Amino acid sequence: MEHQQSGKIAVLTSGGDAPGMNPALRAVVRTALDHGVEVVAVSEGFEGLVAGGDHYQTMSWDSVGGILHRGGTVIGTARSDEFLTQEGRQRASRNLIASNISKLIVIGGDGSMTGAAALASEWAENVAALGERGDISADQAAAHSELDVVGLVGSIDNDMHGTDMTIGADTALHRITEAVDTIGSTATSHQRTFVVEVMGRRCGYLAVMGGIATGADWILIPERPPADDNWEEIMCERLRSGRQAGRRDSIVIVAEGAQDRHGKPITSTYVREALEKGMEEEVRLTILGHMQRGGAPSSFDRTMGTLLGHAAVCEVTSQDTSHLPVVIGMRNNRITTTPLVECVARAGEVTTAVNDRDTERAMALRSPSFSESLSTLMTLLRSLPHPPQPEQRRLRIAVINAGAPAPGMNTATRAAVRLGLDAGHVMFGVHNGIRGLIRGDVDELGWMSVRGWAGAGGSELGTSRKIPNGQECYAIARTIEELKIDALLMIGGWSGYQAMHRIFARRDSYPAFSIPIMCLPASINNNLPGSEMSIGADTALNNIVGVVDKIKQSAVATRRCFVVEVMGRYCGYLALMSGIGTGAERVYLNEEGVTLADMQADLNHLVDGFKQGKRLGLMIRNETANSVYTTPFMAALFEEECGDLFEVRTAILGHLQQGGNPSPFDRIQATRLAKHCIEALIQEAERGTVGARYIGFANGKVETFSLEDLPRMVDTDRQRPREQWWMDLRPIARLLAQPGPSTAERESGEGD
Repeated sequence: MEHQQSGKIAVLTSGGDAPGMNPALRAVVRTALDHGVEVVAVSEGFEGLVAGGDHYQTMSWDSVGGILHRGGTVIGTARSDEFLTQEGRQRASRNLIASNISKLIVIGGDGSMTGAAALASEWAENVAALGERGDISADQAAAHSELDVVGLVGSIDNDMHGTDMTIGADTALHRITEAVDTIGSTATSHQRTFVVEVMGRRCGYLAVMGGIATGADWILIPERPPADDNWEEIMCERLRSGRQAGRRDSIVIVAEGAQDRHGKPITSTYVREALEKGMEEEVRLTILGHMQRGGAPSSFDRTMGTLLGHAAVCEVTSQDTSHLPVVIGMRNNRITTTPLVECVARAGEVTTAVNDRDTERAMALRSPSFSESLSTLMTLLRSLPHPPQPEQRRLRIAVINAGAPAPGMNTATRAAVRLGLDAGHVMFGVHNGIRGLIRGDVDELGWMSVRGWAGAGGSELGTSRKIPNGQECYAIARTIEELKIDALLMIGGWSGYQAMHRIFARRDSYPAFSIPIMCLPASINNNLPGSEMSIGADTALNNIVGVVDKIKQSAVATRRCFVVEVMGRYCGYLALMSGIGTGAERVYLNEEGVTLADMQADLNHLVDGFKQGKRLGLMIRNETANSVYTTPFMAALFEEECGDLFEVRTAILGHLQQGGNPSPFDRIQATRLAKHCIEALIQEAERGTVGARYIGFANGKVETFSLEDLPRMVDTDRQRPREQWWMDLRPIARLLAQPGPSTAERESGEGD
């Protein structure tokens, strides 16, 4: 792609801050400089755009070093009343032209996108007015006849059209999940009810997804008000039923914009009062407030902010641009562009629908996954399942965890069990993976059997990497026959897939194996075919990023280079994505291999950087990148050759990557996939078909694939898919991690 070199790029962050704005800013600055385009950061958002002067700061490569892990926005943000007037926007236009800026990247929420759209639509009119007044010359007016505007949506509410996820929403879910998990332990100890208020003036995304992630017992959101006027009595009755069924706690999540069907606000304080009256007990209220948008961004927000920032620069520097203002977003796990005016208009429609209490339209304007998630949540928060229908055939469905443990296995198991029970079927849990299926270690599970599993790490059922041999297949067949199992759901990783494929392949020998089988991907390595994200991988990335953030603080203080080894076996997903999320200078992958020449070049970069004041070096190595050039070998080589310039340390992260509670992303993903698996198994069993398939998210959609095709979809020797979508991100990782054109002018030396 060819790139224009005329005119500078301005970038600003506006409105409420959102975690991930800094990674987006870093990507914008470094990508633009790599393209040979000067970048100006406008401090304090649109207020700075109008004020001009010192608010316009030329950025260097190192200006954005060391900001990936920082929350908020380092260039500041503010809401500007003056920019809301055309006179204010004319002042902003004059300042942009005086600074030779013809391209503008705005990172902010719906208000910021509205402001960006207004500036773009009035640009020609404002340029003409400025020329008539003599504020700009004729040459300036001619050179700046058009303004290229690109918007990146930074908002924790996830309330903007044009992107499936807004920058900051995932981090906000982390804050909500951590808080509710913590509150839940106290609530359970004392058998208490807690009301938790989350943000979301016009959007219930955080409340719905937070409810799924935490196993909440009731939610209230703007888009779908309670259908009954006596909703308070219904809520209290449902929560009492839950206590009678065995729940020790009750968690009610309220979006700050919740309202009843008459448009009357439902405040968290009112909900607490209604619960105290109806439940006749003390109810505690926690308002999470601005802590939801604070702190270090999650791995997802760092990566998404980085990719969107890179794409924004590519858009405004492309010769093919139509000068139509656009929003760069992530849809179906791919970078997309949507006309800015369309996004602003759609956001206005949602607001109107919510204000008019047009529930059906408000829900229709949200993404399909939002409605699906809300429907699933309404089932999961029930105190007990719907009773089976008369004359209904009650299927007997077994759930098994197989392969290495992965955060989110329990979440998926809980969702599968409860959704199966609510549909009227009998659910079984297989203990200790394939070994349990061989030994017949299987129990029937009830609604409350999986209570508290939504956020639990590891595998409550137990798992193993066992792949059955011929004799063991006979034992498995006998277990299936004795328990009259009608369908099997396997939640697990590589060896789990291999075990299910072996069972499928032995159907001719064992008729008991001719039942519907579904495989749900759960592996921190993200090395399973058919799914772009396996359950557990996001949690592992957040574990890695959190540890590396701490390592970097240590390294900066003492002039060190760290070689960090991460898991993944022969799959480089964790290494590459954690490299993007931490700003590592080098990522070593098995897919690419490692040579002595590579390490010599990396050593030269390190030595050059530390000589110029650099204080931190960070290399991330996949555990099987090279069998000879191991992590200790690399560290020893760098230590020997660097002299007294810096120290070298290793950090082998090991099984901490598998541990801990699952991230919100993994909990939500696990729940959604489990729903599709249970529905597919029920449909197959009722039809009398015996499909054997594995499921996953591919191109943003839930898709299933035949187990028969598994061998041709994978590289069996290296235990990874033949197609690895994340390798397309390798050039972006290299671009942003390179020393940069301003290395010779390095002053602070803080690095990334």
